[in-house]
Parts: sequence; C-alpha cells; structure tokens
Amino acid sequence: MTRPDREPSHWSVLVSGICALILTMGIARFAYTPMIPVLQAQTGMGEALAGWLAGWNYLGYLSGVLLVSRLRDLRLKDRLYRAGLILAVITTLMMALGESAILWGASRYLAGLSSAAGLMLGSGLILNWLIRHDHRSELGVHFSGIGLGIVVGVLVVVAAGQVLDWQGQWLALTAVGALLVIPAWIGLPTPDRGQPLASRHLDAAPEPAPIWLWLLQGAYVCAGFGYVINATFTVLITEQQPLLRGMGDWMWLLVGVAAVPAPILWDRVARRLGYLRTLQAAFGLQIIGILLPVFSGSLAAAMASALLFGATFIGIVSLVLTMVGVRYPAHPSQIMARLTLGYGVAQILGPVLAGEVAEITGTFDGSLMVVAALMLAGLVCLQAMTVLADRPGFGSNDSSRP
Repeated sequence: MTRPDREPSHWSVLVSGICALILTMGIARFAYTPMIPVLQAQTGMGEALAGWLAGWNYLGYLSGVLLVSRLRDLRLKDRLYRAGLILAVITTLMMALGESAILWGASRYLAGLSSAAGLMLGSGLILNWLIRHDHRSELGVHFSGIGLGIVVGVLVVVAAGQVLDWQGQWLALTAVGALLVIPAWIGLPTPDRGQPLASRHLDAAPEPAPIWLWLLQGAYVCAGFGYVINATFTVLITEQQPLLRGMGDWMWLLVGVAAVPAPILWDRVARRLGYLRTLQAAFGLQIIGILLPVFSGSLAAAMASALLFGATFIGIVSLVLTMVGVRYPAHPSQIMARLTLGYGVAQILGPVLAGEVAEITGTFDGSLMVVAALMLAGLVCLQAMTVLADRPGFGSNDSSRP
C-alpha cells in the first residue's frame, strides 16, 4: 500500500489510529469475549480453557510490549506497527481453521502481539505526530477506537451468528478486519516526514521524579487486574445470572458503547482536575462497577456495571498513556511499554486464575471481590502520587495536572 505525498490533516491521522484500534483491539483481541459462549455451546470449550486462551492472548501482548520497550528507531516502529495490522487479520482467520486448543492458543498469542503494535506503537506514533505538528497532545479521540472496536466486534458476532456457525463468525470478523487495514495503513504518514521534535516540545516540563513513576506503575498493575476480569468474562458473568441468560452479548455491547465517548470525556475532566485526581475518580467508579454483580443479579445492576466498566477502563488507559506522553515527550513509547509490562502481567494471571476458580466454584464472585480490593490499593498509590506532587520542590513541579 502507498500513502499520499501531501501532509494529512490531524483528523485523518486520528481516524487511521481509530481504525487500527478497532482492528487490533476490537476484533483481534476483544471479539474473543462475545465468542466465548458461542465456542462453549458449539465446541464444548470450558471456563478453564477460555481463561487459558485469554492468558495466552495477554502473554502475547506482554511479549509485544517487551519488544516495544527496546525500540528507539521511529521508522522501525512504523514498520512493525503496519506488520501488526496484517497480523491482526491473520490471527482472526486462524480461529476459524479448526477446533484445536494449540491452534487457538497460537492465534491468541499472536493476536496479543498485534494488539501491542496497534495500541503501544500506534499510540506512540500518533502522539509523536500530534506533538511535532503542534496539536493538543491528547489521545482521547484516538482511544475511542477501543470502544468502537468492542461495538463493531459484538455486532459482527451477533449478526453473523444469526446465519453462521462459530467458524463463519470468525470468518466474518476476518473480512471486516481486512477492510479496516486500508484506512489504518494509509492515514498515518511515515514518522520521518514533517518537522522533528523541537526543543519547545521536549522542554515543556521536567520529567517526574522516579518514585512518581514507580507509584504510577503500581496503580497501573492494579488497574490491569481490574480490567482483565471484566474484559474477559463479562459475557459469562452475565449469563451465569438466572434472570439474565441470553443478555451477555448485550452487556458487552453496553461496555463498548460507554467506552466510545469515555476517553474524550475524561480528557475534558482532566483539563479541570488534573490527571491524577481524574484517575482517582475513574478508579473509584470502576470499583463500584466491579462489585455490583456480586451483590445483585438484577438487570439494572448488570447494565450499570457494564456502563461503569466501559466508561472507566478505557478512561484509565487513555489518561495514563496521555499523561506519559505529556511528561515524557522524548520517549513516550518506552515509558508506556514499561507501565504496560505490569499491566500485562496482571492480564496474564487474572483470567487464568479467575477461570480456574470459576470452574471449581461455579461463580466469579470471589474473583471480583479480590479485584475490587486490588483496585482500592491502586487508588492508594494514586493518592500517594498526589501528596508527593504537591510537595514543594518535587521533581515534576506539578505532576498531578496536565
């Protein structure tokens, strides 16, 4: 594929990133969530295997993050990003090729690599482009692609499921993914075009002190656990409620609907409150959403939980990665990758342990309560960062604010 010679508008660049996230996150990664009940009904897959496959996906994602953390060359990042777009389509196709746990595991692992390319490399490249062209360094619009991806994935699964079996549903997802490669590829210019980062971009604010980053790392690990249980098992958790059988896909759709505007809205809130205080609000709301299904099996509780999860999980990712881009403009991808390593470890351990426990106990309630406690610990880390940032002479000057 070729890209036009003229410099694109910032909206065309953002649209390319949105399409990339719909493909690499919404289809290659998140479409697995609404497909779990389909695979269970038509292939006999159990909760344990569902958890292990999710774990393999997150292991692939973590492997990709480790690779990203070692990259410095923008042109190499660009090439790997585009390879990730193609890999997302191939790995989705692999899921339709047979009922083999090994094949599915390989697909989920490689899909995780493509997700790392789409999220980490794509976000870093787009943020770099925005900064170099003097646009506001906010990724809220870009990250709306994750919510759109969830919506697109579940709609394709539901629509294809009316006439196709599980293999046909994966093939339908593959076809949609192949179409998304085109705008995702063409819309983002190569990073060696346009003006380089100037001193005004790099010296806007000093980098935070090391302890600030370590506390953010701890909070983000906790957020990884908070995210992964719902992201993997929302459909199953809903279907286990006697009054909500058949509603799982629609709860996952609500997650996506809430996630579409969430990063943009959180950006607006952060302009007024600062990133850290906004993150604290997002953590608190997510804790409420995590606990609602434990204490109520009603439709209202399930809907509120889905909406709160969709509105907060992507907001947390968007706020953290945008804050990293603002505080570390010279090397955002490396800091993003470092933070995502801990997030990725949580994503590997979380679904595997929750799936095994759910198969033994028949419920996800225990896992949800543990995750809520971990999110509370993350909230404590964020509060400690706020206290440190407010001290005179702290290294980041005022790291709690954009």
